Amino acid sequence: MNLFFREFGEGQPAIILHGLFGQSDNWVTVGRRIADQFHVFIPDQRNHGQSPHTPVHSFPAMADDLSEFIEEHEIVNPILIGHSMGGKVAMTYALENPGKVKKLVIIDISPRKYPERVIHTQVISQMMSIDLEKPFTRGEVEKLLDERIPDTRIRMFIMKNLYYKLHGRLAWRLNLEAINQSMELLFDGINSENKYKGPTLFIRGGNSDYVLDSDFPLIKKLFPEAVIKTIDGATHWVHADAPEELCALLSGFLGRECIYGK
Repeated sequence: MNLFFREFGEGQPAIILHGLFGQSDNWVTVGRRIADQFHVFIPDQRNHGQSPHTPVHSFPAMADDLSEFIEEHEIVNPILIGHSMGGKVAMTYALENPGKVKKLVIIDISPRKYPERVIHTQVISQMMSIDLEKPFTRGEVEKLLDERIPDTRIRMFIMKNLYYKLHGRLAWRLNLEAINQSMELLFDGINSENKYKGPTLFIRGGNSDYVLDSDFPLIKKLFPEAVIKTIDGATHWVHADAPEELCALLSGFLGRECIYGK
């Protein structure tokens, strides 16, 4: 899988993996803030952003994509930073390749199996319900989403996936069909007999229910060296809600300055 990616800085390699419905662009600010100290790679994962589309969308497949990406770019001992879906991809890869990951940062996701989250299925069904074979403007699509997705932040996040393809027609960058068909797989837990014993930081939003206190034993079982930090007041979108606090936690864990405000 030839993944599209963004690249900044030089030095110790660090790979940032975005979440569901996201893309590399969402993490450019964080990437640039650590690029003075690190060689940062931010790929678009399969079926997202500018990366290829494929019918298969699962954590093992995305972990294989990551393995291929690391080999293709001759990346040695990277730090992996993953948010939400990207966090599960990073966990999967680290557990399969524990000797190939220097450090691991997981942002607001647990290795457990999740119940179906209605918001995800609602969002994708609303996106699929808009017939982009018809000539819409961005404003018209935004108005339709405004009527169907009341949460402003989620709506704006989704709008970033809209682009003009040939002949001025709008299209979604996401492979909606493949993601919709694979949604159940994206709620799966990580079942592994392996452990990743390297330095690991879990960061959760204080106003998010993605990482619960009851998840700590499983986290510690799979990642014995894990430290779990909470950013008070942050939702699941930690990097958007609390960029300064996230930057400070990254600085402390990575041992190099994350320059907030750059």
